[in-house]
Amino acid sequence: MATLPLYFANKKDIVLVPELPDSAFHLQLEQLEIEPPEFVAEKHLQASPIANSNELRPWGWSPAVHKRLEHLKPTCAAAFKASPVFNWKTDYRELYSKKFARSILHNLVKTYPSEHFIAESQLTEVCTSRETYLELLQKWDKLMVKAPWSSSGRGLQPVRYTPIHPKVWDKLLGIIKDQGYAIVEPYLDKVIDLAFQFKLKNKKVSFIGISNFSTDYKGQYNGNSLNGLPDSLHTEVKQFIKCLPEIILPGLTFLLEQSNLAESYEGYFGVDTLIFRDQNKQLKVNPCLEINVRHNMGLLSLYLEKFIHPTQKGRFLTYYDPKKDFASFCNEMKKTYPLQLTNHKIVSGFCPLTAYSAHTKFGAYLLV
Repeated sequence: MATLPLYFANKKDIVLVPELPDSAFHLQLEQLEIEPPEFVAEKHLQASPIANSNELRPWGWSPAVHKRLEHLKPTCAAAFKASPVFNWKTDYRELYSKKFARSILHNLVKTYPSEHFIAESQLTEVCTSRETYLELLQKWDKLMVKAPWSSSGRGLQPVRYTPIHPKVWDKLLGIIKDQGYAIVEPYLDKVIDLAFQFKLKNKKVSFIGISNFSTDYKGQYNGNSLNGLPDSLHTEVKQFIKCLPEIILPGLTFLLEQSNLAESYEGYFGVDTLIFRDQNKQLKVNPCLEINVRHNMGLLSLYLEKFIHPTQKGRFLTYYDPKKDFASFCNEMKKTYPLQLTNHKIVSGFCPLTAYSAHTKFGAYLLV
């Protein structure tokens, strides 16, 4: 997946990769009139550092990423050296926890109430013991339990049946043991997942757009809709979604700008929301389910829409199959869904987005 940042880059940028993509991948980019950045194998940078790296933009920041890129920092521009992301501070860790998203959610629902919002009785709770799990199970009947530090649907454990199976108990208590606490929500009747995408600069939050993503049966991310919501979506749901920016954005933006995130971060982030039906079958929204403090697939999907013909809809999808490499998958898909272009825009077909070789297991692609 290391070539994915190219879609955020321009031709003067450098994208670090474990190995250089081959000429076939460059030809694929030419079809879409993409002028790729320079790809540099990361292992070569130690021996031959970049003379002027100006600014560093990893997919997301962490202590490990800071260490990995520390040899590039001395050549960065003064403006980047003065930014809050230039060095890692211990207290930044909490901003990446689902507990931070919980605090924004509680403030948003209580300070900017709306009939469309999730009920206060259903707001996310912090769990530190077996007893608390049982209390919340009695309150909500079914639970969605999350590890505070996890992403892309990893670290999830639904609890839909009682008594709780011993193996499920092991996972629930293991989250508390490993991370200190668990984040617990009621297991809701989900209709659709949306993510509001933002950019934070100089303590000001700018709204970029809304992405619609999908997950598999385990709750793990697998793709995004492109050029609008799925045609199969009911009109009632589409109308409900249409009113959400006006309801959510003013309060959410204000609270984020007043939070520690505005002081401690600069760059892109996404706020996941969940549209669901309550016990009366009315549409409701959890307006701040999670905050992903990094580049994310939803943000990338908004960038990818420019490659699709405006009259068409598509899907941005990720691939992993332990039984089949990505190259074999691509060869099969190209035959089944040949790429059709008009003025370098995809009208239909399959288009791989990441470089691959015979041993590549992961990948990303467009299907229009």
